[in-house]
Amino acid sequence: MLTGAQLAASWTAPLSTAGRYVVDANGDRFKLKAGNWEGAQGTWEGSGAVDDPAQNHAGEPSYGLPLGLDRAPVARILADFHGLGLNSVRLPFSDAMIHDTTPVPDSAVAANPQLRGDTPLQVYDAVVAALTGDGFAVILNDHTTTSRWCCGVDGNERWNSGQSTQQWEADWLFMVDRYRADKRVVGADLRNEVRRDVLDDPNWGSGDAHDEYAAFEEAGNEILADDPDLLIIMEGINWYGIPLDGLPHGRPMLTPVATVSNTLIASDKLVYSAHFYAYTGPANSGAGSGLGATSDPRYEDFTPAQLASAVDQEALFVTQAGQHFTAPVWVSEFGAAGRGEADPKEQAWFDAFTDILIGDDTDFAVWPLVGWTAADGTPQDNWAALSYDRSGNAISITDPGDWRAADWNALVTAPSVTGPVARPDRWNMLDLDFADEDTSATMLALPDWSSGNRKGVCPDTERLAGLGRGDGRGLCTDSGQPQRSAGAFTVVTDERYVTEGDWASGYSKLQCPDATVAVGYSVHNDAMAALLCAPAAVPPPTTGRDVWFDQGDNRPASGGSTASDWAVGSYKGQCADDEYVAGVAYTWKWLAGGVPAALLCRPLR
Repeated sequence: MLTGAQLAASWTAPLSTAGRYVVDANGDRFKLKAGNWEGAQGTWEGSGAVDDPAQNHAGEPSYGLPLGLDRAPVARILADFHGLGLNSVRLPFSDAMIHDTTPVPDSAVAANPQLRGDTPLQVYDAVVAALTGDGFAVILNDHTTTSRWCCGVDGNERWNSGQSTQQWEADWLFMVDRYRADKRVVGADLRNEVRRDVLDDPNWGSGDAHDEYAAFEEAGNEILADDPDLLIIMEGINWYGIPLDGLPHGRPMLTPVATVSNTLIASDKLVYSAHFYAYTGPANSGAGSGLGATSDPRYEDFTPAQLASAVDQEALFVTQAGQHFTAPVWVSEFGAAGRGEADPKEQAWFDAFTDILIGDDTDFAVWPLVGWTAADGTPQDNWAALSYDRSGNAISITDPGDWRAADWNALVTAPSVTGPVARPDRWNMLDLDFADEDTSATMLALPDWSSGNRKGVCPDTERLAGLGRGDGRGLCTDSGQPQRSAGAFTVVTDERYVTEGDWASGYSKLQCPDATVAVGYSVHNDAMAALLCAPAAVPPPTTGRDVWFDQGDNRPASGGSTASDWAVGSYKGQCADDEYVAGVAYTWKWLAGGVPAALLCRPLR
């Protein structure tokens, strides 16, 4: 296991992504071997006094601080994290913690007297600084709105539960600004376990106030505009529907990403995440009995093969190369009750699940890292990887007597991809179903270029590769990307640049000027309104071919995103990976409605 100095020397911030992998600033794989140091999000269970152990999860009042600061010095805790083989820490917080100006009780930081008189946020600052100073990568996690223990119908269900979306975004920008100078603060994990509240479900792409897809993309782009170095981590929907037999319900997690994926202004900063526990399931809420319990199978009921299939369908499929959704997947929570437990189904699940993580070389974070031991030496929360007594002595998941030790040691020492990772080509979806999707940092800083129309613009490193017919969807890529020049963008609304002949007779055409490539488009309803073109540093060829998609899909037989559907239910036209979109043809004749019918595809070289 690495010491703090060795860990600090082993990687260079900031982090980004290369296909399915997280990489450091040198382009080397940085596998997130992480744990959740919980507590700052709150452990109070919602009734009684907040400082009453009986009213806090596992009898551990956290006072809005990372657990264990009353029992062991920070340096000792970090040394134990190194002993577990970790290189990163997911550090939950609540929005309430940010605004709490009450000094923490002296008893809550008894083993760290230097923190006496600090507010919870100032203690969080000190913990962040200690972690990054000891070489760990820190990922900030907006876990809850209030300091109430998560995760049921508890007022923390969505990013805008108990607060507005605007306040949630403002809190994120506050945290980003606070830690911007510390480059080992590497990520913003936008929200924990988004789920149904009493009356309403979250959704992925419906365009309303409960649309997680839209809210996460908006917040992610605001964060990147403020600090372009951070990873943006998006967890899928953890639960929808009413958990009663006979009524629709389930745990979709990342499944919606297959058809509606996110595009950020920096397309190498997106990481998706998911959570797995033995007692839950694809349609099982995890309730043991009573209201909310269903007869759906739990993950622990699956055979290893069934479990692997479920995990792939709900999360790990996102790592498939060359799709519009390709990104790293971080299993940012998993765990099991260890010392003192003897549930054979949970043990078999933990063994099978860690085998999946090992076999897929998946980034992970165990839940939780720190707990307390009772007076008799037993863990109060036997899920914890480390449990501290009042003298600061710890028992560990790696010690004899904890049945999880063999699986944990196998997980943290498993062979994995290391060293330089080639950056593969990217494909990203544009979704104009309900609003603009302008993912160009350059264009976002300029006035509205197509007023009154819905606009889609590729990230500044990408160009337009395809369009859907009648749905406003688009596809971007950086495959063979021509180097852009610093010249101005051109907005095309007529046929003035159709100079090499009529390539779509009888159709209206929007064509980019020579020496430019299409990087965006606008639609009115779903009819073509404008094409946005960016200059190439080296003028590409002007010969080309028509790609018609008015009667069916017309996509390359092989190449980018051909195994994924970025415009479900619509015909799609897509240029080859070594081509660029130079023009779009459409018509209002034959009740065609002005939607795109053909692309002019030209070779990049």
